[in-house]
Amino acid sequence: MKALEGEQILMRVFLGEDDWTKGRPTWRVLLEMLREQGVAGATVIRGIAGFGAKSLLHTGNLLRLSGDLPMVIEVVATEECIDRVRPMIDELLNEGLVTLEKVRVLRYSPKKHDDQKE
Repeated sequence: MKALEGEQILMRVFLGEDDWTKGRPTWRVLLEMLREQGVAGATVIRGIAGFGAKSLLHTGNLLRLSGDLPMVIEVVATEECIDRVRPMIDELLNEGLVTLEKVRVLRYSPKKHDDQKE
């Protein structure tokens, strides 16, 4: 496990559930790429509704034509790590939004199993 402490970078990648890259969901391709690149961790969050640059409302409501729900991939990593994967993300995204902000990591540790001693 990589140590993460102190000031780090939070990167959020906003995309749609129906976005595809290389014949697969873009969120899945990005998640696997981040793992292969040794990122300490990433979380994919599926939104219940949202809209983007085109102001088209995306919702899970069956009465709406667009179900393309919003997806967000969150990554906390060192600035060097983020700088390394950003070009790969740009290459994989057809559209979307990527944001960066500084965060302070207070705790980063795996869950202890009952058979592990402190």
